[in-house]
Amino acid sequence: MNLAELEKILRDALAQFNSETSTIHRLDAPMQLLHLVAQVGLPPQLLDVVKTIPVGKGIAGQTVAQNQPVTICNLQTDTSGVAKPGAKQTGVGGALCVPIRDGEKILGTLGIGTRREHAYTPDETRALEKIAGEISAQFNAA
Repeated sequence: MNLAELEKILRDALAQFNSETSTIHRLDAPMQLLHLVAQVGLPPQLLDVVKTIPVGKGIAGQTVAQNQPVTICNLQTDTSGVAKPGAKQTGVGGALCVPIRDGEKILGTLGIGTRREHAYTPDETRALEKIAGEISAQFNAA
């Protein structure tokens, strides 16, 4: 899958969820690192911050470590310690990140964020997981 196709999926997801930022990270399992492969809406100064994320760190890293979706209602006021310190620079309020899987194997993560405070519902989580499934099929076709 090429970058333009991934960015189209991200833009479509942003429209569906009325959100402003979205990322796709691919997992390098042996190195336990997530690498940014596509994004829409992130401020340029944050690209270096989210380019490589260790498993277990930040929202995407926790998504992989827990093998389940991770959501934060308001990243700006979150005190759980899940979000990396630089995450507040995104201006994102509500954030949701889901694993991209091939069966039980995690291939990466799909994340969305909105500037407003937002608690993602189970239906929204399932909808984002469905999009992650489409990305998984594309990852495997690449």
